[in-house]
Amino acid sequence: MPNYDDIINMPHHVSKKRKPMSLKNRSAQFAPFSALKGYQEKINEINRINDITNINDDKLDKNVKEYTNEKPKTKI
Repeated sequence: MPNYDDIINMPHHVSKKRKPMSLKNRSAQFAPFSALKGYQEKINEINRINDITNINDDKLDKNVKEYTNEKPKTKI
């Protein structure tokens, strides 16, 4: 693995044309961002629909259990 002796003690480059960037602006470069516009909203909508579906499935399961526990109403 190289040890970079040829460049380790070189001076850091400072631009003569541009001012140094503020720490606030530098840190903003690394802030989280949404790469796909509307993606999170779509995920939230899918989760909302799934929650509704699960609630309905639970109610359906309850109704099926109640129905299967009933005694037949007709006699033979």
